[in-house]
Amino acid sequence: MKVVSRRGDTLWYFSQLFQIPLSLIVDSNKELSSRSLLNKGDTIFIPGYSKSTYEIKAGDTLLSIIHQKRIPMDFILLMNQEKDPSRMKPGEVICLPEKVCRPIVNPKRKYDYHTLFHDLNKLKEVYPFLECTSAGQSVMGKPLHHIKIGKGTKKVHWNGSFHANEWITSAVIMNLLNDYLLALTNGVPLRGLPCLPLYEGTELSIVPMVNPDGVDLVLNGVPNEKPFKEMVKKINQDRADFMGWKANIRGVDLNKHFPANWMVEKERKEEKVPSPRDYPGDTPLTEPEAQAMRELAAKENFDRVIAVHTQGEEFYWGYEGLEPPDSERIAIEFEHVSTYKSVQYVDSHAGFKDWFIQEFRKPGFTLELGKGINPLPLSQYDTIYPKTLGIFLASLYL
Repeated sequence: MKVVSRRGDTLWYFSQLFQIPLSLIVDSNKELSSRSLLNKGDTIFIPGYSKSTYEIKAGDTLLSIIHQKRIPMDFILLMNQEKDPSRMKPGEVICLPEKVCRPIVNPKRKYDYHTLFHDLNKLKEVYPFLECTSAGQSVMGKPLHHIKIGKGTKKVHWNGSFHANEWITSAVIMNLLNDYLLALTNGVPLRGLPCLPLYEGTELSIVPMVNPDGVDLVLNGVPNEKPFKEMVKKINQDRADFMGWKANIRGVDLNKHFPANWMVEKERKEEKVPSPRDYPGDTPLTEPEAQAMRELAAKENFDRVIAVHTQGEEFYWGYEGLEPPDSERIAIEFEHVSTYKSVQYVDSHAGFKDWFIQEFRKPGFTLELGKGINPLPLSQYDTIYPKTLGIFLASLYL
């Protein structure tokens, strides 16, 4: 929500007036944060609020409205500077702030790229301290949205939907983000944890949908754009069902595509040409989605990464003995707070987590949320989400 500052207003005063932590107000107005006093007429973003209207009724007074709405008088004065509050007439409409207390993200639906894009825009509007950029583009040119939140020195990264038919992971991650934002702006704990210290101590990075082209193929069917329409039909051998599609739009499995014993996967996988799943490509990192994730990890210098997938109800935290000792400590806590089974090694190579551990010698985790046939049914959501929330919080406080 935007307000216009008056003579003598400060960001600290707005923090007190709206009961929003000063750091969130400052991070929502970075270009103004160095000033102790605001200029009259500055536009200020207030996170966690939206603007509503109220029509004056017969008998209303300024005092009766603030008692009725349980708001400070300065809410009305600030947001209606062009009006004389002592002369309000029935039928006149004034602006009031409204605290956002309900989630924007509805995760219990088919979560395609359009839904993600819509939710991100709404979240950015209500929570302007979110930094939303693009880590790169998919084969079809969709931005790989990258979100950053927090101001600590510890850097934690989450990503989802490396595999197309695991789109539920994007919904889970966006749900986690929305609950975190609500907790921050409403001053309520998550699982008993105050979230502002997490915000102050950790910078959280999220790429919620690494493979948007594939997700849209699974959920919405064959694209109309050339040459992709004919390409995916050929790769899928003219089968109409794309529910089993894991790869990107060119038939490369992005989580078998990183240079971490890639040749092992290349030789033992049956798929030797572009396929709906398991084809590692002709060489590592030919696909723009994988290239973008490699460049993001190199640029951001993450302290730990969590790649979210869907099959196994467990998580993997080792790779070829290259993981640091701290990985085991984190894994013990992840298992404790989620009940997901901790597994150090699994016979798999060339994944993002494998490559991250190999390249940076830092903790990396592949988290498998559920069990069954992909795409996991939304009926599993209420079981999956509480477990994942525990790991989400632990990834920030550890």
